Amino acid sequence: MSLKNLNAQNKTHKFLLDKLKDKRTLRIYKKFEKNLRIKKSAIVAVSGGPDSLALSFLTKIHSLKKSLNVKYFLVDHRLRMNSTIEAKNIQKNLKNFSINLNILTWKGSKPQKNVQSISRDKRYELLIKIANELKIKNILLGHHLDDLFENFFIRILRGSGLKGLVSLDRETQRDKVNLIRPLIELNKNDLVYLSNHVFGSYVNDPSNENDKFKRVKVRNFIKQLGSEGLDKNKLLLTVRNLKLANENIKYYVEKNLKKNLTILPIKDNIILKKNFFLQSDEVVFRSFTEVLKIIGKKYYPVRGKKIDKILQSIKAKSLFKLTLGGCVIKKVNDTIIVSKET
Repeated sequence: MSLKNLNAQNKTHKFLLDKLKDKRTLRIYKKFEKNLRIKKSAIVAVSGGPDSLALSFLTKIHSLKKSLNVKYFLVDHRLRMNSTIEAKNIQKNLKNFSINLNILTWKGSKPQKNVQSISRDKRYELLIKIANELKIKNILLGHHLDDLFENFFIRILRGSGLKGLVSLDRETQRDKVNLIRPLIELNKNDLVYLSNHVFGSYVNDPSNENDKFKRVKVRNFIKQLGSEGLDKNKLLLTVRNLKLANENIKYYVEKNLKKNLTILPIKDNIILKKNFFLQSDEVVFRSFTEVLKIIGKKYYPVRGKKIDKILQSIKAKSLFKLTLGGCVIKKVNDTIIVSKET
């Protein structure tokens, strides 16, 4: 790097660090820093909205303070005509702040139904692929407190159990890559403020206003509840309490998986001992779901109703052989054998 470019970069870094002199910005950064527990390199998922721009700024400051290697990637889904131009404009804007944004493009045909869900999966797929290529194990996502509440109500509408209600956690794992949400306890309003304060503007995705999407309907519903006195602090306390209960169940599920199954020498075959099914209903349900994910090599679990039906068959005395989630489940006497479907 030339001396001229180095001086320009140093000035930009000073400009960014000087933003912390603003009291509200410093408060947001301190909360972010407390929630971010990584000491190694990371990828930041950028969209151009206020959430991801705020995340870009916060991670840039953090990388300067901690000397971390942080890389920034944006997925151009090409679902809108001007998406590529928009992506390049975001890239150009971030370059002014010494943030080198790389663009990943979703090529091929696009879905006509379940657009948001399929697009999200494709975004994760592309980000995880580049993370593996770069040998980076952490991807930082811009989910915030409002997303946590939206996810909570969406899961209620779906009839989810405890695990589903608290599924948007600070850290999860997908294909052995950590998905980290350091903004999960920050309000949307703070992130909008931060984006305006640092970058001066942000991208508005029109799909965020389209109420044909369930998430937008739920977002509007939460706003209505807010106008009628919904206390978000109490709602957050409820979610935290549910998370504690969920962690307790996870402990017993892990214990059940460790003690009451045997992995056969034959590849992708597991025997479930009788004691495996003598735990509480929720522990058995989750344990069996996890076995099917492991053997079937699936990221998403099988639907709950199908799991319940299999568990009812297991309780019956008759022998059976069924397939579910890419697995073959056989009952022989009091033993259940789960193997990969071929």
